[in-house]
Amino acid sequence: MALVHKLLKGTYILKKCLKPSAALRPILEYCSSTLQKPVAPYSRVSQQSKTEEGLHGHHQKEVALDITSPEGKTETSFDKAIRDEIKDHFRHLKDEIVTRWMGSQGRPLHEALMEQARVVWQFRGKEDLDKWMVTSDKTIGGRSEVFLKMGKNNQSALLYGTLSSEPPQDGDSSQSGYCSMISRIPRGAFERKKSYDWSQFNTLYLRVRGDGRPWMVNIREDTDFIQKTNQIYSYFMFTRGGPYWQEVKIPFSKFFFSNQGRIQDAQYQLVLDKISSIGFTLADKVDGPFFLEIDFIGVFTDPAHTEEFAYENSPALNPRLFK
Repeated sequence: MALVHKLLKGTYILKKCLKPSAALRPILEYCSSTLQKPVAPYSRVSQQSKTEEGLHGHHQKEVALDITSPEGKTETSFDKAIRDEIKDHFRHLKDEIVTRWMGSQGRPLHEALMEQARVVWQFRGKEDLDKWMVTSDKTIGGRSEVFLKMGKNNQSALLYGTLSSEPPQDGDSSQSGYCSMISRIPRGAFERKKSYDWSQFNTLYLRVRGDGRPWMVNIREDTDFIQKTNQIYSYFMFTRGGPYWQEVKIPFSKFFFSNQGRIQDAQYQLVLDKISSIGFTLADKVDGPFFLEIDFIGVFTDPAHTEEFAYENSPALNPRLFK
């Protein structure tokens, strides 16, 4: 900027005092053309001024229409947003109460209580995928990758990726290699946590298509106790390779209790009226690609299954159950 200012100042002095030489004439012509505004003919100037006056007057009219008086100011959008949010939550709460007494999906309550099977999750669109999340050992520095997308013709969910058992180079971890798919905790009105009530059923029912790998099916109870954060109930699901679908039925009595991935000596029965989420974990230590296609996940009552709990307990293992 200083250089340009000096150049322009020098141009002005040269114009007043000296006759420009041939060497300076191109620079002076460039500077003068930059500083001077081109003058249009009189007719064009008059027409342009009329056009500008018309546009200016039109702009003034629009501005005058947009101006509101202090008495007519709209209310604060923040307060309106809060009121709308509260109204939506109360509307959801009303729907929950009606559904509670009328039965799920608008059916009568006695039909809901007598049903023998129920589809809890199915995959027919992106909104169904939004109810799930995926994770892998990348959260601890591992190399496994996992993805979730809609299957062919939007009739299933495809869980796929690559499993790597190489431990992270952090100096602490010695094991790695897992990929998971977990359902999100359902939320009700006012963002409160909800749970699933499966107390009238005794079997988990899935329709899947895999690549022959064994998966761990994990069920988590709805609890707010900190000491139960890492406690889940698990059982194995063995998939068959090939193009054919398979129906997997796992009795709830078979799920064993574990804490932070370790099976506990003291086993507890799964509380079916407080189910928070369900998930699938692959950790078979076989490096390479994998896939699991899921049609639906449901529950049903198997009249032939009469087992209440598959694992024995004794006072030595679980003293609290024998007090």
